[in-house]
Amino acid sequence: MFEAVDLARLQFALTSIYHWLFVPFTLGMTVIVAILEWTYVSTKNEVYKKMAKFWGKLFLINFAMGVVTGIVQEFHFGMNWAEYSRFMGDIFGAPLALEALTAFFLESTFMGVWIFGWDKLSSKAHATVATLTALGTNLSAFWILVASSFMQHPVSYVIRNGRAEMVDFLTIVQNGYLPGQFSHIVLNGSMTAGVVIMAISAWHLLRNNATDFYAKSAKWGIVVTIIAGILGAGAGHFQGQYITKVQPMKMAAIEALWETQDPAPFSLVANIDTKAQTNTSAIEIPGGLSFLTQDSFTSGKVEGIKNLQAKYEAEHGPGNYTPDVPSIFWSFRVMVGAGSLMILVALLALLKVKTGTLASSPTMLKAMFWMLPLPYLANSTGWYVAEAGRQPWLVYGLQLTADGASKSVTAPEILTTIIGFTLVYVVAAIAAIYLAVEHIKKGPEGNHAHDVVEKEEARLWN
Repeated sequence: MFEAVDLARLQFALTSIYHWLFVPFTLGMTVIVAILEWTYVSTKNEVYKKMAKFWGKLFLINFAMGVVTGIVQEFHFGMNWAEYSRFMGDIFGAPLALEALTAFFLESTFMGVWIFGWDKLSSKAHATVATLTALGTNLSAFWILVASSFMQHPVSYVIRNGRAEMVDFLTIVQNGYLPGQFSHIVLNGSMTAGVVIMAISAWHLLRNNATDFYAKSAKWGIVVTIIAGILGAGAGHFQGQYITKVQPMKMAAIEALWETQDPAPFSLVANIDTKAQTNTSAIEIPGGLSFLTQDSFTSGKVEGIKNLQAKYEAEHGPGNYTPDVPSIFWSFRVMVGAGSLMILVALLALLKVKTGTLASSPTMLKAMFWMLPLPYLANSTGWYVAEAGRQPWLVYGLQLTADGASKSVTAPEILTTIIGFTLVYVVAAIAAIYLAVEHIKKGPEGNHAHDVVEKEEARLWN
């Protein structure tokens, strides 16, 4: 039988993963829509206005789902994680309040103007509204990540009366963990939006639907995927170097590095034996981990799990301070593998664009379409590495996960809400997918693709 804390962790994980399916796309698509609108302002080419409208409506469906799941996520803090809220409320509450006051209201207000202002505002004014919507959306992510970064790397606090209290808000905002995390997530959001645009455009091009519109959309999706993907990988690299300094156990778990080594190898794959605390059948790049963490293949000490476990026991007392190594090891590789494959396919597609043969290459178009699930897979596994990698800490070095759970909520009560939320989420997902698919099928002109084909065939026959 599961304990309450285990079910509380499961419920928060399910809610977070479901919520995280929608967030990156929202972050990226708002920026792309704003750029499309300013491109329309400068060129007066109507196709960019159509692109902004079409992809913007897909963003709205996605945004609605993100809001619903995000609100439910916040309820967890007062119910399943009441002890965490008591401990962290002074610090965690400030950025969340600012997220609502400065970001959510901003994006929600201007999103309404964006929806209803197409025929009432000038093109410049409407593009400005789109820009403010994008600013609000990404500012919302910033404030949430300020809170998250403190949990990953606590700074500027004092423990008083059993609670963490803020010392200096500006120092918390300037947390060294934040720049890498924020830039990595924002760029991955743009990559997610780019891949979605690329994949949907490929699906329509395979069917010869609105070829001018989707050929141009495909180019945008390809270019955004390449630029955001490469920059996102770079941001992730620098974030990894920072994690090595402030969360060495997470980095050791990512690489299943049991012994401290200098230089340390990077394992492409390995059979991980957690009981014997060793790896077998490993394919390694000598010095690879030292290069990733310290920019040198020949020197660079990386602490191993065994060393770190002993160090934490001496510092915090007896206990298991090692996260689940196999799941973190493989999740990281799924994230990197999915990201690399998306960039590779986008680069190959760009070559087809340059030679003018993309629309006539069904194999390339099919490959682009089948990239659609990969950003969601990469985003989810990346989130898992970030959050599960700091276990057993809820707030790194300050509060254990088991100590943050509510003492008054029982396991049967949590299980009941898990079942209830899951059923609601399934229904919501079905509705969202239906609306998104219907919008995608209609295309930029608002007619279903198969209806357009049937009308054209009827015209030819008559």
